[in-house]
Amino acid sequence: MGFFDRLFGGRAKTVEETRFPGEKMVVKAPMDGIVLPLEQLPDETFAAAILGPGCGIEPTGGTVYAPFDGKVTSIVSTLHAVGLESTEGIELLIHIGMDTIALRGSGFTPLVREGQAVKAGTPLLNVDLDAIRAAGLSTESAVIDDLPKLHIIAGGIVSPRTPLFKFE
Repeated sequence: MGFFDRLFGGRAKTVEETRFPGEKMVVKAPMDGIVLPLEQLPDETFAAAILGPGCGIEPTGGTVYAPFDGKVTSIVSTLHAVGLESTEGIELLIHIGMDTIALRGSGFTPLVREGQAVKAGTPLLNVDLDAIRAAGLSTESAVIDDLPKLHIIAGGIVSPRTPLFKFE
């Protein structure tokens, strides 16, 4: 029995063992980082949830991953945002950084193509966070969903495959 077992009375559940009552689906974190409330993002469109509910993530790693099984529905021409649809029909936007459209794709390397099927954890995009910062832009990223009954279940530091949202 390890320290955390003694402290908390057992081992932590893995993502695969974590289940929520009435769960239709869980969206996992698409990147390493720190979860932020949407209203703290430095862009009014995201902060006011005009595009939909979700959260922000301050990334600490340079790869964006698929947060569920589904398909890539869009990759914007400037490569700073990816649209996905789950096998259950839930649409998600992952928008990397704020005002990063100005970089015109510099610092972003797509690893998938539109229409491609993906599994949770599939790398989608490599991002040069230092290049975004060097351009004077924020790396804070938005994860936006299309369903109103979204509940953020993660806080603090997350890594890919950490449950981020659940739905009623």
